Amino acid sequence: MQKTLRLYALVGAAAVLLAAPIAAPQQPRREARVLQLDCAGGGCPLLSGAPRTAGMRSGLVRLKPDETVGWHTTGMNEESLVILRGQGKALIDGQAERPFAAPALVYIPPATRHNVENTGTEVLEYVYVVAPAGRRQQTPDCGSSGGTPSE
Repeated sequence: MQKTLRLYALVGAAAVLLAAPIAAPQQPRREARVLQLDCAGGGCPLLSGAPRTAGMRSGLVRLKPDETVGWHTTGMNEESLVILRGQGKALIDGQAERPFAAPALVYIPPATRHNVENTGTEVLEYVYVVAPAGRRQQTPDCGSSGGTPSE
């Protein structure tokens, strides 16, 4: 009888432990920030990723006429370029060149080799934002009336 009671006690304790919610590892608290920028060298990082963000990185780029950033890929991240000043072209591996002029937004999908070139006579200035590509969430576009966003 005593063995049976011990067995029931062990089974009951195990059931309590298994039914208890598993505590998720605590993520570092991310706070809103204002950063003073020092971009004397022509470009500057704005956000540097974890642990201060959930993985997003950002920076300001200034390219002189005929200058490029060089071919690169952002791996499994997606990237947006917010063109602030000037004109240029996005060179996407295996695709036609994509010319742009400020103000504009250039979107680069994950795992896409690309380059940016200043094709104008003035400085090309843009902000890049790189973020981990994850599961797509259903959120309306800014300015959208709730319909399906068009590309």
